[in-house]
Amino acid sequence: MVQAMVRFLKDEEGATAIEYGLIAALISVAIIIGAGAVGTAVNDTFNNVAGTMTGVGG
Repeated sequence: MVQAMVRFLKDEEGATAIEYGLIAALISVAIIIGAGAVGTAVNDTFNNVAGTMTGVGG
């Protein structure tokens, strides 16, 4: 019984899986934030182009 408990305490396989899960979650959050920033910048660019074209057509 003691040997089983010692083996359980030395086993780090679950900790590694949790670490990989946390890294994947952080990368996902970074991608979501980056995509939002790029989307906002693209939207602003299209609005500027639309405003310029409206002024030229008049």
